[in-house]
Amino acid sequence: MSNRTLTALEEVANRDRLVVLAGLVGISTLAWAYTIVLSDHSVASGLGASVHAHTEAWNAADLATTFLMWVVMMVAMMAPTAAPMLLTLARVSRARPDGGGAVASTTAFLGGYLLVWIGFSLLATLAQWQLHQLALVSSDGVSRHPGFGGLLLVGAGAFQLTPLKDRCLTQCRTPMFFLMTAWRPGSWGALRMGLHDGGFCVGCCWALMALMFVSGTMNLMWAAGLMLLMLGEKALPSGRRISQIAGAGLLTWGLGVLGSDWLLA
Repeated sequence: MSNRTLTALEEVANRDRLVVLAGLVGISTLAWAYTIVLSDHSVASGLGASVHAHTEAWNAADLATTFLMWVVMMVAMMAPTAAPMLLTLARVSRARPDGGGAVASTTAFLGGYLLVWIGFSLLATLAQWQLHQLALVSSDGVSRHPGFGGLLLVGAGAFQLTPLKDRCLTQCRTPMFFLMTAWRPGSWGALRMGLHDGGFCVGCCWALMALMFVSGTMNLMWAAGLMLLMLGEKALPSGRRISQIAGAGLLTWGLGVLGSDWLLA
């Protein structure tokens, strides 16, 4: 193969990755913008008003509003963390004859990935509803009791140090290995791979997501911090060490909260 041909292929591959990256940035930006709108205007606007305005039992509208909030927030937080996998998929899809096209494959993969997180959003909505019914969190998802918040911190910190966390994180941190072992051809195959990867991602990050009930489900600084932590775990060379340090820090923080609550009691 001539140098000119290789150069042309590299240019096409680079263009594919730029298109994928631009699309991912666009989706993430829109999701974050809408999350900010929901946070800033939850009382004044129709979206979120019923959930934040009272503390009695939720109705169907409250559940739908909370579910929408979780879906948008999961897209905002998790789409950026899929960037390493999607950029690797774009390169592999262009190189393989059964790849189905870089843009089509990455779009289908992202669709499957986000479908898993939409399912997680439904579970999170039901969890928030039940926790509110039990008076453990306020209507906007803030822990009502230091002891409950401390338990969430301890649980998340402990999970960060488990073999299950490490196994799921390893799958997320090795995009090429995942694609080579779980490869499915075409757009439908990419959708299935996205569902598969989304399952590992939920397995890796669910405990950190539970921490949204410590500071409130619409706390944007907390959500952004968790997103950066999860992105660092997946994308940085020291991601596994970052995960362990975060686990130790959350565990220590949670034990401190529980100790303070016990002393005050």
